[in-house]
Amino acid sequence: MSSDFDKLLPTLERIATALERMAPPARAKNDLSAADAFVWQARTSYLQPVRNVNRVDIGLLQGIGQQKEILYNNTKRFADGLPANNALLWGARGTGKSSIVKAMHAKINAESPASLALVEIHREDIPTLPDLLHILQEGGRRTILFCDDLSFDMHDESYKSLKAVLDGGIEGRPKNVIFYATSNRRHLMARDMIENERSTAINPSEAVEEKVSLSDRFGLWLGFHNISQDVYFEIIEGYAKEFGIDIPTEDLHARAKEWTVTRGSRSGRVAWQFIQEVAGELGKSID
Repeated sequence: MSSDFDKLLPTLERIATALERMAPPARAKNDLSAADAFVWQARTSYLQPVRNVNRVDIGLLQGIGQQKEILYNNTKRFADGLPANNALLWGARGTGKSSIVKAMHAKINAESPASLALVEIHREDIPTLPDLLHILQEGGRRTILFCDDLSFDMHDESYKSLKAVLDGGIEGRPKNVIFYATSNRRHLMARDMIENERSTAINPSEAVEEKVSLSDRFGLWLGFHNISQDVYFEIIEGYAKEFGIDIPTEDLHARAKEWTVTRGSRSGRVAWQFIQEVAGELGKSID
């Protein structure tokens, strides 16, 4: 008997090794103390640490002073354990909506190190919000949950998941989590989506209210609008000073104005792209 088993043993070991290779890898453990910023990987239910966040200093964000003050006060209260509101930052593209969220997170943590985590969830992963919120609640760390460029189109039902977790579900939003979102749409819904609901519903007013009420879950609405030429020049000058770009102001303005013509718009994003162009020409690093 022993001899037969000894003959089978190598075969059994090969089978065991093959099964180990076929088995899925162990799920990585989520650790909210591993970094100050994370990206939610919905497929694996994993919070991927981000060591270097792509952001600019909050002092370089010009023309949005009121928005910075309001968002700072709200975020600081949340970091201090006081009541605070979810925030919807809406408006024109390139006006600093996502930049202010990332910069505000850095500012609060500079004042009180490690007081806040920042977790980014992608728009397409909104249906997994309940799972993510459970992980963040269990982790216990005060967290800004951030979704950039949030909006919903025709036949997209995932907005109902967002409504439930923001305010109306059984569990609601955990006390240690606040939700910040940016969008080009004030009501997060395309106009044709709302109009379609109005035309096909038994009670049109109730159908439209169902759609629009999503925005009402955000206690703060911060509008971001196209900037004036003077503010655009202020942003350019701020970047130039910060990164040591030594060009006469008159020449800098002339080139910056010409750049807006080629881009067809004037915004903080366009200003940043211009500075990258000039810094590259001068051989200067702006990292």
